[in-house]
Amino acid sequence: MTDTAPRPTLEAVAARAGVSRATVSRVVNGGDGVREPLVERVRRAVEELGYVPNQAARSLVTRRHDAVAVVVAEPETRVFADPFFALQLRGISKELTAHDNQLVLLLTEGRDDHARVGRYLAGGHVDGALVFSLHLDDPLPGLIQRAGVPTVFGGRPGWSDGLRDVVYVDSDNRGGARDAVRHLVGLGRTRVAHITGALDQTSAVDRLEGFKDVMGDAGRELVVRGDFTPAGGERAMRELLDRCPDVDAVFAANDLTAAGALRVLRERGRRVPEDVAVIGFDDMLPIAEQTDPPLTTVRQDIEEMGRLMARLLLHGDEETPPGTPAGVVLPTTLVRRASA
Repeated sequence: MTDTAPRPTLEAVAARAGVSRATVSRVVNGGDGVREPLVERVRRAVEELGYVPNQAARSLVTRRHDAVAVVVAEPETRVFADPFFALQLRGISKELTAHDNQLVLLLTEGRDDHARVGRYLAGGHVDGALVFSLHLDDPLPGLIQRAGVPTVFGGRPGWSDGLRDVVYVDSDNRGGARDAVRHLVGLGRTRVAHITGALDQTSAVDRLEGFKDVMGDAGRELVVRGDFTPAGGERAMRELLDRCPDVDAVFAANDLTAAGALRVLRERGRRVPEDVAVIGFDDMLPIAEQTDPPLTTVRQDIEEMGRLMARLLLHGDEETPPGTPAGVVLPTTLVRRASA
């Protein structure tokens, strides 16, 4: 016969502990103003009875839902095709799970979705938001601020003017780019090109600036715009070879771009690294170790970035001093393989 015993109630805990229902509610929901001896009595009664708080009622009392929105300002096709997002989401998910928080994933297919995301966040469904892959003209930061939701951004904000208390996590994109280009120059390469990422994103802008830091005006004609995708890398590499057939090195804005560039170099009969050395950015192992040849690249700890974003959201007051903006920039490392 199935056990149908009713689950213990708040009132039952109060009776066992010899305190009021309100006192039990404050203890269970982490409220202040209860003397320590009473706290211990309530906790003992909770343990003895096996009381489990009703989450819906708890949310009403504490205004907490133990849920965090993860907003990716990219369409679904891009998010699920790029391993970068999987790595960042894995880091976020691990940290949230460790603190018994649920992840609510929100994607944006177009501008209409931005308003939808803003309404959802303003509706009080989540305790905070983690937002990444923003574009420079993106209205989401303003919508999120108006929603009044605690937020941590992934990537250096290029739109922080007028926004208060901007907290973000990023990698040293500019420094990593400098390291990559200096390595190519150190190999004796004199015609070093750069295939950019989408230049409406600060990561791509910073990597371009790092390239310029080393090459200066000498590299201006060797800069070709990409979009962080393999197809964009292919298009840019073809344009680059047509424009500058003597190119002998390429720094690509990410590993996907580099993979596309490698395919075109192979099609055109250019040997890597003998004729053209290639370096990417990210060090996403499923890509970097599987290219032909294996890809030299700048490593950023993508999973750690996601984990740190979640940690700052959950414990921001403990881990960051007051003031604006509050950014954490993680170091990068050049990982040498066969392509350069």
